[in-house]
Parts: sequence; C-alpha cells; structure tokens
Amino acid sequence: MFNYFLKNLSILRKFLFINFLIFIIIGLITILYLNSVQPNLIKAKQSKHIEILNNTIGHLNRLNIGFNQDEIRNFLFSTRFLFQNLDRVTIFDNDFNLIGDTDTLDLDKRSFGQTNEVIQMDSLNDESIKNENSKSEKNKNKVFTLNKRVENYALSSEIGKPFTYIEENYNQFILVTLKNVSKENSNIGYIAISENSFDIKAAVEERKNFILRTAILVAIVILIFSIVLNRYFLKPIKNLVDYTKIIKSKSKKETKIEVIKNRNDELGVLSKSLDEMTKELNSRIKATENFSTDLVHEIRNPLASLKSASEIISDTTDKDKREKLLKIMTHDVSRIDRLITDYSQMLKDELAISSEQMEDLDLKVIIDSVVDDFNNIYIEKKNINIKLNTSGLKNYFIKGISNRVEQIIANLLDNSVSFSRNGSTIIVELNENENYIFLKVIDQGEGFKEKDIKKVFDRFYSNRPENFGEHSGLGLNIVKNLVDIHQGEIYASNNPKRGAMIEIKFPKNHIDNLK
Repeated sequence: MFNYFLKNLSILRKFLFINFLIFIIIGLITILYLNSVQPNLIKAKQSKHIEILNNTIGHLNRLNIGFNQDEIRNFLFSTRFLFQNLDRVTIFDNDFNLIGDTDTLDLDKRSFGQTNEVIQMDSLNDESIKNENSKSEKNKNKVFTLNKRVENYALSSEIGKPFTYIEENYNQFILVTLKNVSKENSNIGYIAISENSFDIKAAVEERKNFILRTAILVAIVILIFSIVLNRYFLKPIKNLVDYTKIIKSKSKKETKIEVIKNRNDELGVLSKSLDEMTKELNSRIKATENFSTDLVHEIRNPLASLKSASEIISDTTDKDKREKLLKIMTHDVSRIDRLITDYSQMLKDELAISSEQMEDLDLKVIIDSVVDDFNNIYIEKKNINIKLNTSGLKNYFIKGISNRVEQIIANLLDNSVSFSRNGSTIIVELNENENYIFLKVIDQGEGFKEKDIKKVFDRFYSNRPENFGEHSGLGLNIVKNLVDIHQGEIYASNNPKRGAMIEIKFPKNHIDNLK
C-alpha cells in the first residue's frame, strides 16, 4: 500500500513526504529525549540530597541530639557545612511540629551557602530584621505546606525511604527531599532539605530551544533545497517529459526543449541528445514514408503495363505480338523484382550501418579491388575497360566502413556501365589536397539530361537507360547516403566532350597519412 502511494507521487512530493516522515521520527526521538532529561537531572540531585540526609541523620544519632528547638538550633549552627548549596533545611519532631528551620534562624542565609564566612549577630541591622519579618508570612505558608507533605509522607508506604518532590512556579524550581529520622528502631522526627534547582529547568529549556532552532533551520534548508530541486532539476525533467509526450502525440504545441539545451550540465546534454535523437528519428520516419510513397508510385507503372500486357496476350493469336508482349511482361516483372530487392537491401543496410564501426582505410586498395572485379566482368561482356589513375601518393587513408566504401565505388561503376556504350572506357581518378581525398568516376555515356543535375541523387532518378529493368533507380541515392555517413560530399556534372562525371570528397585521415 505504501509503495503504491509513493509510486503515484511526483519526485518533489516524494522528496517532501520522505523528509516529513524523517522529521516526524526525529521529532518523536527528540520528545523522548527531552522527557528523559529532566528526570535524569533530578535523579542526580536527589542522590546528593540522600547523601546529605544520611550524613545529617548520622551526626544527629552520633551526637545524641535531642529533638527539641534548642538542641536542633545549635546543631544547625554547628553543622552548617553539611548544608552547603542548599536553600533550606527543616526538621520536624515525631508529632510534625517544626523544631528547626534555617529560614527562621536569626543568622544570614549565607551561612548555609558556599561561603565559610562567619556572620556576627551584631552585624544585623534594623533593615535586615524588617526584611525577615516581611518574609515571615510566606514562611508560615511554606511551613504549613511542608508540614502537610511530611504528614502524608509519614502515613505513606514510602516512610523509611527518601522521598523527593518538586515545587514549581514562574521563577522557581524547588527540589525537596524528605526522610524520617530513626533512633533505636523508633521514629523520632523528620528532615526536609530544599534546593532551588532552576538550573534543571534552564537546562531543559535550553535543550528545547536548541532543538527548536535546529528544527526551524532544517525546515528552512529543506524548503530551500526543495525550491532549488524543483526549479533546476525537476521542472526541466518535467519539461523533457512534456516534450516526449508532445512528440508522441504529434502535437504542434510549443516545447521548452531549447531552454534546457542551453544548460551546461547533464540535463543540457540529455536534452540535446534527446532532441537530436528525436529529429533523427523523425527524419528517418519521414524518409521511410517518402520512400514508401515513391516505391508505390514506381511499382504502379510496371504493374499497369504488366496488367495491360496480360489482358492483351490472352486475346491475341499473333505469334510475334505474343513474344513482344511476353518480353514486356518479363521486363516489368524484372523491374518490380529489382525495386523490391533493392528496397529490402536498403532497409537491411540501414540496420547494419548503425552497428558498424569506422576504421582506418586505404581508399586506393579498395578501389583497386573493385576495379579489377568489374574489369573481369565487363571487358569480355561489353568490351568496357575501367582505368584507375592516381597521383604520386602511396596511401590514401580515410576513416570509414570498408564494405560500405566498396558499395559506393561498385554502385558508381555499375551506374556508369549502364550508361556506357560497348567498347568505351571508364576512368577512375584519385587525387588529394591538404584536407581531402577526391574520387572521380568519368564515363563516356550520354551524360545527364536534367537542367538541375542534383536531382540525379534523388530516388528513382528519371534519366534511365533502355535496360532499366536491370536497375531500380536507387543507385546514386544509396551512394549519396553512404557518402553522408562518411562525412563526405558528392557532386555530379557533365563532361565537356561526352559523358558524365561523379566526384566524391572524403575527409583525409592526417594521422594515418604519416605512416
């Protein structure tokens, strides 16, 4: 259920939700910690109180102090060192009567503090006496409350063990510890010591404030980080998602891909790659659609001719006419077969090229091999001779795919042979300059008849030889596509005397030329 809930959230909401959960967990741990701070601090002070009480009771029993006001008063004077850091010590008899109270002694309270200075009785002035009198009413109330506490303690099951409680108001945090005094297994009275432990409350408040400040700071950091995350990362990613949806739906809605492409980080690289891949894919789709349309158009003509011939041949009895119609039908079938075969081969080549790697190639070696193959075929068949002319260089290195370069040269020679007369010569030239290697294929055919010679590289070029059934009209188009893959350029022109010339410019591989 939780995983399903997270799956339906955006990245930003997932981030905020997870941080919120962590925040709650840390908050619960913090509350448990704060709840344990005060008890632990109280326990530490309680241990000191118990130690003081045990020492005091030990002194009372060892000195055989009677539980009356005079002896207790003298005891408090003589053992004030026992009560350093305490604010008040009160002693009750077994009937819960107050018989000793450091707050009512006519002695400066500092006698029960950290100082060891002795205060003389005559050092008290009238003002201090007045101050003591003004506190008498408060002390009576405190004694009454304390007396009730002692009575409750005596009647409870806690008697015999130290008992600690807290008196808290707006500016005080008093820690009081009670214990009964026993002598010869008999209870003779009670002692209560009080200490203003506001430092405990201050320590807890300090920790609370620190945690609160930390929580606010962490919340601000998370908020800032969320804003940065959303603006610089999540929003661009969302735009990329929207871009893919627009492309998928073929919508004309404006995209924000150009803004993301200007970034210099990984998202910028990703968006550029995605945009280039999309354009490449669209280009391929468009090319495939156009090619399919052209193929259908090219097949329609021989099909129409084939249909007409098949209809006529069934009605004619003339032998010569039947042979002529059969020849037309054979030509049309060959034309359709060649179109489908070449189209299928083009699709296979496109798939194969995507997985083939460029390597260092010596263009002269490849041309020599292809020219020899063609000479072996056409010198005897059509008395067509192919000559290779090169400049003084030994090596013509380019970066390319070996079998694709062979395909380029073979298609050019095949095209030239188609337009050449028997007994003619085809010249293949290789030369170079500082940056490029130039390949020229020159024939002695009829040349190009189109005014715009660039059209010869279009699919199903219309200037066709008589034996066009042997060709699909895709040769030069395939050559141009392969040249583009090798980062080259291809041009077509007519010779001033007779024939056509195709020239290809390949980028030179400078490093390999140094071999």
